[in-house]
Amino acid sequence: MDEDLSLSSTGANPGKTNFADVPSFCTSAHSRLAGQTVAPFLARHIPTEYAPLGKPPAAGRPATANPNTKYCYRHRPDMKCRRQADEPSMDQLQHELEDLPQADQQAITHVWSLFSAAPAKLRNLMLQGILTQCCFPQLSYLACSIRELIRIDFINALPPEISLKVLCYLDTTSLCKAAQVSQRWRTLADDDFVWHRMCEQHIDRKCTKCGWGLPLLERKRLRASKRELQLRATGKGLNQWSPNITPGPEALEERHEHAAASAKAALMSSHSPQPCHGEELTVYKNEEEDSYFQPKFRPWKEVYKDRFKIGINWKHGRYSTKIFRGHSNGVMCLQFDDHILATGSYDATIKIWDLESCQEMRTLKGHESGIRCLQFDDSKLISGSIDRSLKVWNWHTGQCISTYTGHSGGVIGLHFDSALLASGSMDHTVKIWNFEDKSTFVLRGHSDWVNAVKLDSASRTVVSASDDCAVKMWDLDSKQCIRTFEGHVGQVQQVLLMPVEFDFEEDEVDDQDGSSSTSSIHSQACNPQAMANPPPRECFGSGFVSNDRPLPPRYMFTSALDSTIRLWETTSGRCLHTYFGHLEGVWALAADTLRIVSGAEDGMVKVWDPRKGCDKTFTGHAGPVTCIGLSDNKLCTGSEDCEVRMYSF
Repeated sequence: MDEDLSLSSTGANPGKTNFADVPSFCTSAHSRLAGQTVAPFLARHIPTEYAPLGKPPAAGRPATANPNTKYCYRHRPDMKCRRQADEPSMDQLQHELEDLPQADQQAITHVWSLFSAAPAKLRNLMLQGILTQCCFPQLSYLACSIRELIRIDFINALPPEISLKVLCYLDTTSLCKAAQVSQRWRTLADDDFVWHRMCEQHIDRKCTKCGWGLPLLERKRLRASKRELQLRATGKGLNQWSPNITPGPEALEERHEHAAASAKAALMSSHSPQPCHGEELTVYKNEEEDSYFQPKFRPWKEVYKDRFKIGINWKHGRYSTKIFRGHSNGVMCLQFDDHILATGSYDATIKIWDLESCQEMRTLKGHESGIRCLQFDDSKLISGSIDRSLKVWNWHTGQCISTYTGHSGGVIGLHFDSALLASGSMDHTVKIWNFEDKSTFVLRGHSDWVNAVKLDSASRTVVSASDDCAVKMWDLDSKQCIRTFEGHVGQVQQVLLMPVEFDFEEDEVDDQDGSSSTSSIHSQACNPQAMANPPPRECFGSGFVSNDRPLPPRYMFTSALDSTIRLWETTSGRCLHTYFGHLEGVWALAADTLRIVSGAEDGMVKVWDPRKGCDKTFTGHAGPVTCIGLSDNKLCTGSEDCEVRMYSF
């Protein structure tokens, strides 16, 4: 009996190592020794296994908690990633034991049995004693062995909500590598919550961690799905079967696979499948499945991958070029969308082009002189000409709907937003046209041609750039100039108001530019000290004191014939940065939250990082670049050489 106990397995306790397969070669002397030492130790620490040798608990006395019942990570029986505790394998140990004398085999077996039965505190004490007696070869062996044993698959060990949170801190490269570790890692690393966060950090903005940004995504979908993904990642996404239980990764994986299979079968059975528009993907709904797990859109990883490819192409200058030829004089203005391109020229015509085939769709004729500006939306196109008129066209049919005259000089700049239209003219004025009530009014203050205007209907303001080297901001309610920006030493040709997503680090402010540029407030008298740091609302005048009225955009870009581009802060009037690089005057300017593109008299097109400087330079035009269009994956330039060049990234 003692002999059996001395070599007995502790495998009945899941927290202990199983030595049931260790061969037993014991003599009676060794058995008696085991009965006097090992068996009592085992009976004391594992009373449920060795109750005949241990004292039964007194009646009425509560049983003491067994410290060995708390499983560690390596011995949890419910873990699929459980690593067996008998590594290296028992076969190897048995072969090594067979080569030893029987006495040594018995001694080693006793040591293992004692350590296996000992609670955690005594195990640590045993290990400390063993380590103090180890020589460097043994310590080296321990270091090599432990390196493999202590590796933990934390993604499987942690709850899925925490695992998703951890994966959100990885960059793109690390996240893709994590998806290659195992099927479970791939399920979590490809989860929409993780890639939605990645898209949110990078698309249409510079990531604050890596400084990398990706082209624009439909922001409506980004905002709409954010709440749903957050609920699921925090364990609050509910299903129809159990309102208090959040499905685990297994359920998520199963539902995704089932939904994907259903969608694939439905799409294959359809005779006329509908193409994807934007980011949406049609999925046929199965009434038996919970709609929560059925993807209504493309996975966010696919969205990010497409944008990442475009971003890489922008970064390394990989593009294809299309050239549009047809105008008989210089191209002065253009605009494009996903399908068409509209160009205006000094030949007094507007041409509508098909972007895919590069073929001219129609020509709009009606102006008597050169076209200097145009803008279109889904239903109409408005053009301004040196013949002093504005025309509204149905660009789908080529029909001129109406003609507006009101300037005494040529119209060289226009911008419409909602029901308002602003036009700038050679007569030094800015005119505002209201399509709803048919009212108009004139803003006077410039002393030379007004080359460009930009409306901001939310704040009811308009900015104008002029040949008098100044940029003015106007309040449409009071019809007064509320701020003048001065700093350019050449005629200002373009002005752009930046969206709220655009951000510029304050530590990147060019102090030299700030000291040489000035601005003035016309609606109130301010001392120089107050001008240094004016209140955000009061600096735009009394019309913005109320919190009900939105403020104008904070940042603004301008370009001029002094060969520079300037970034302004509208609240303080400071010039934050000046971009140098062109050899001659800058005629054209376009920008988004990631980059600036400029075209100049020197025939070059430059792409700028707003925070670093010039990234790329494009050449190809034989004349000055007069107009530029920009989207997330395309760049279009027009020149006095009568050509339009489209760069697709």
